[in-house]
Amino acid sequence: MDSQIPRHIGIIMDGNGRWARQRGHPASFGHRAGVRAIKRVLDACETLGVNVLSIYAFSTENWSRPRAEVRALMRLFHETMQREIDEMHRRGVRIVVSGRREDLSGRMRDRIEEAVARTAANTNGVLNVCLNYGGRAEIVDAVRKLLAEGVAPSQVDEAAIASRLYNPDLPDPDLIIRTAGERRVSNFLLWQSAYSEMLVTETLWPDFDVEDLKAALADYASRVRRFGGRPKDQAAAL
Repeated sequence: MDSQIPRHIGIIMDGNGRWARQRGHPASFGHRAGVRAIKRVLDACETLGVNVLSIYAFSTENWSRPRAEVRALMRLFHETMQREIDEMHRRGVRIVVSGRREDLSGRMRDRIEEAVARTAANTNGVLNVCLNYGGRAEIVDAVRKLLAEGVAPSQVDEAAIASRLYNPDLPDPDLIIRTAGERRVSNFLLWQSAYSEMLVTETLWPDFDVEDLKAALADYASRVRRFGGRPKDQAAAL
């Protein structure tokens, strides 16, 4: 793959509520428009050569939103998985879910398990849905696994923790995009994004389209990635 194309992009999808309010609608209207944006971007990733797309669908902190909005979001997630799984499978996209599933309804867990199992052998890209996800929670859960397995303290290193994250087979994200002009990482892929490039766009998520993604990739391609102070190619040569 062209090194100028990120293998893995993570997106903090912000601005659904603002987009809806600007049009005189409730937040749920913006969230539904946001789902359409996910489809556009996933299609573009396939066309442009991005293998993995991670989307921040619902954080562990989002439970504090108004109950009606949370209920509407959960219904939307369930409906979307049910509606889109056939197309995702037909296209060869593997669906994985990162987050604490035990806090979700049994109905939602069943839908997730169905989507993950049905698409597990697909090889034409990965959609990683971060649902009830928090970067700190993921690290805590990895440490709990280490303790439960009785791993000796002397055996705990970065590799031991990384192998116990929610989806350890995924590469670390090369690029993290945040929409709607916010400049926070908001507990998203904290472990994995240690050396990710960051890009903030003023575009609200429901308006984010193929041209926005192309602009992000062009910006990424213009950068010299540094790992520990050296550009990646120089660091690899040492």
